[in-house]
Amino acid sequence: MPESTKSAPISGDLSIRAAQACVLDKIAPLGTEDIAIERALGRVLAAPIYANRDLPPYDVSAMDGYAVRAEDVSTAPSTLRMIDDIQAGDMPRKPISAGQCARIMTGAPVPPGADTVVRVEETRVLADGSIEIALPVKAATDIRVRGENIRTGDVALPGDTEISPGALGVLATAKAARIEVYRLPRVAILANGNELEALTAPFDAEKIPDANSYALMAQVQAQGIEPVRLGIARDEPDALAKYLRRGLEFDVLLVSGGTSVGVHDHVRPTLAALGVALHFYRVQMRPGHPVAFGTTGRGIVFCLPGNPVSSMVCFEQFVLPALRALGGHRTLFRRTVTARLTQPARSRPGRVEFVRVTLARSECGDYAATPLGKQSSGDLLAMARADGLLVVPAASRGLAAGESARVQLLETGAFQESAGLGENTDLGENA
Repeated sequence: MPESTKSAPISGDLSIRAAQACVLDKIAPLGTEDIAIERALGRVLAAPIYANRDLPPYDVSAMDGYAVRAEDVSTAPSTLRMIDDIQAGDMPRKPISAGQCARIMTGAPVPPGADTVVRVEETRVLADGSIEIALPVKAATDIRVRGENIRTGDVALPGDTEISPGALGVLATAKAARIEVYRLPRVAILANGNELEALTAPFDAEKIPDANSYALMAQVQAQGIEPVRLGIARDEPDALAKYLRRGLEFDVLLVSGGTSVGVHDHVRPTLAALGVALHFYRVQMRPGHPVAFGTTGRGIVFCLPGNPVSSMVCFEQFVLPALRALGGHRTLFRRTVTARLTQPARSRPGRVEFVRVTLARSECGDYAATPLGKQSSGDLLAMARADGLLVVPAASRGLAAGESARVQLLETGAFQESAGLGENTDLGENA
């Protein structure tokens, strides 16, 4: 958490990169906690996990078939006498000698004397019960040797590992029923504005629904964090201060609205009066220019614009990497791809512009980006449809159709309608 809150506010516009650096410079991972493996998905390990055994624990068959000596099947056809039947979980009862074999199942231990496995498809059971091997087989075929995956004492998962489903399986393999992870930040969300109508309030056609609290809530929840919504604070300093005091008890406070320089925008001066050190309050970006960041002795505060798209875009650029850094993640930013525009993207020079786009694969296999609507900072419908945010450089007057640009992927960009595994992949009729 912040070590100092005495930095002087920055009055001029910051570049996005400078603003991101400012945020990350002021924070560090939170403390750790011990949790059950069932709650570990998406969390970050605070300490390494070590293997408690060799895997596999002995040489095992990688296929259903017969365990044999390679010198007995160097030519084909050959005939062997079956002396054992080994299932997964069994231990061999007899060693294999010249002219002998053992039927073996996938995952079963290879018996002493055998040094290769013949797949069942390459064999035939004869009338007398002996096994005919149809093809010659080399030594060490279809055998997984002891410890080929991991050895006792090896680092199974290093510290700072983000726990994916695969990593969670590794934890279970190491019998790590409880693990030490970085603590998730406690996040509060506050909306500000006399014009706002709460979700549960009576319908008022002259009010604006409080969409920001819920959009921000969902963005936070997507990181595995359950935030607390504090409600709606009206544009009055004393009432606002009561909400802000409660919000400042959290690790992260997100305030939406009231952050610009209007006569009734009281958020920043009220925060300053409560001891929050503001480090910047404008960033050279569109939408989202009036975004502010501050710290206290115990937490951080983001003042986000009141326009819903601006609020969500600022979350992506600043809040998201901060939440991930606080939770111990090493990868902090959304993945980006290069895409070719199908239509022009207009822009005014002076600020980096984030253009909401849909993405599709072109005939050449690269990404094609199509801008959505008029890019109004109040158009949540376009944000709901967007696969990503196309980045138009600050010096640009816009991009022409056919030009390439970077696109920051949003959550909706993680899935597609078809499997897309290639033309030669046999997926069946319904793939």
